[in-house]
Amino acid sequence: MAELDRSGVIQWLKHNVSPQRLDHILGVEQTAVQWAPFHGVDQIKAGQAGLLHDLAKFFPPAKLLAIAEEHQLPLDPILQASPHLIHADVSAIIAAEEFGVDDPDVLTAIRCHTLGAVPMDPLPCLIFVADALEPTRGNSLELEKLRQVAQHNLYQAVRLTCEQTLTYLIKHHKVIHPQVILTRNWALQMEK
Repeated sequence: MAELDRSGVIQWLKHNVSPQRLDHILGVEQTAVQWAPFHGVDQIKAGQAGLLHDLAKFFPPAKLLAIAEEHQLPLDPILQASPHLIHADVSAIIAAEEFGVDDPDVLTAIRCHTLGAVPMDPLPCLIFVADALEPTRGNSLELEKLRQVAQHNLYQAVRLTCEQTLTYLIKHHKVIHPQVILTRNWALQMEK
């Protein structure tokens, strides 16, 4: 695992995401590092995946689709219609190409942070929940409860995070990618 130039990544992010998004990214990095020992996850890998997870978040839809096409990412009709959902896959590509990240665990965690995957190792689970629960997301009672769960039962936290996302998407009449449901159902089986 090559050492990551953290300050170089942060400089790159300052030119490619909003200040609020950078705060979120640093929150995910911090949360992932903090919670990693609870789940037997390597803190360095957790920090790297947290720092790199949203590299492509502000890429315009055309750029996301072009990179996806260039790297032959499988795109279903929902992803084609909602290219922002592929920012996770594209962020993994940018992490590899721009910053030389070649650790498959870190790249998988970046790739899976938005829709999840079946199955997921603890590192991708950790980044998936840290993305939803880091401090800049707020401090509602619901979020505080989820943060407590995330420190004790990673799979339950993945399920609850999926359910929170599904509730939001339904309430706001948004399209749901089936991968979120598959991830939720897998996490439900795993938490037992």
